Amino acid sequence: MLLKNLKYVAPDFHIAEAPLGVANGRFVPLDAAGEDTLDCEGLSALPGFIDIHTHGGDDIDPADCDVADLLTLTLYYAHHGVTAFCPTSMTLPQDALLKMAETAEAAKGKEPGAAILGIHLEGPFVSPEKCGAQNPAYLRLPDVEEFRRVNAVSPVRLVSLAPELPGALAFARAVKETAVCSVAHTGATFEEAQAAFRSGFSHVTHFFNAMTPLHHRAPGVVGAVLADDAVTAELICDGFHLAPETVRLAFKLLGRDRPVVVSDSLRCAGCPDGDFQLGGQRVLLRGGEARLADGTIAGSTTNLFDEFKNLLSFGVPLASALAACSRNPARAIGVFDQRGSIEPGKAADLLFVDHEMNLRHVMAGGRMVF
Repeated sequence: MLLKNLKYVAPDFHIAEAPLGVANGRFVPLDAAGEDTLDCEGLSALPGFIDIHTHGGDDIDPADCDVADLLTLTLYYAHHGVTAFCPTSMTLPQDALLKMAETAEAAKGKEPGAAILGIHLEGPFVSPEKCGAQNPAYLRLPDVEEFRRVNAVSPVRLVSLAPELPGALAFARAVKETAVCSVAHTGATFEEAQAAFRSGFSHVTHFFNAMTPLHHRAPGVVGAVLADDAVTAELICDGFHLAPETVRLAFKLLGRDRPVVVSDSLRCAGCPDGDFQLGGQRVLLRGGEARLADGTIAGSTTNLFDEFKNLLSFGVPLASALAACSRNPARAIGVFDQRGSIEPGKAADLLFVDHEMNLRHVMAGGRMVF
């Protein structure tokens, strides 16, 4: 397929005006594109967005759904600009994590929408002091063998855990060549976070949320992340988890390469107000905000494309916002050789937008799915 009359965002974030070739689900040189053409007059193309931290949407949770529902969920993501994602667990019993892995593996290669990149284990190895909406009944200490059992069923791309827990640093050293280790739900000090980064942690889950803050005498995890240029940081940019001013400041301090926009969306994303389940706990969705019964923030109801639009309204430059939704998450979990930018050999994932940046069409793996 040849996409003609198209403006698109090149890997260096300049706007290119040239046709694009697509064949067998990937971008190809024009002479390999075949005879079919698609006229894209009036549209611009962005690289497909990648959500590495999402617990679902459309009343579907990848941690407790069947294969059919997970495939339906891939279409929900694609309809919101996400062309690849990591199904994300909560803190759950081991048998539930294994069942989630079985479902994800069975769905791979059959996705009608966004591609499944691998599992994100958020928990169960997190701090009881900072567990947030994680179910405290299922918390446990880092266990390399449990990780390996899940990973043997379906590859784990990312594992979020608290580095101050006994055995956490040894865990990171043991699994860092297999999965990205991320600081999460943690009461770690600045020094403990630094030790984590030296031991193989390279990422931080929902930056600022459920971690020790920056204080002028105790810099905390936030200070350790800002001080280490090698660490990537997730940001939930729904305007609720973080103030717009905080998001703008984070992008300024982290630069273009380190922010990673995530939704941390729950099954209630895209649903009307009501009561839902999350890891065995009741979640109340009221006015777009998801909370546990005690008022604890439970996650988000947003999606990456809405967050991208938020970033632009917050004053984040277009190139930085795009990088944080596409290139940076791909780099953070080690799939940038396959997706995350528009260039030959990579998955043909495109978001077609109009001049007002409204999402008009989505191509995932060379297929028009929205």
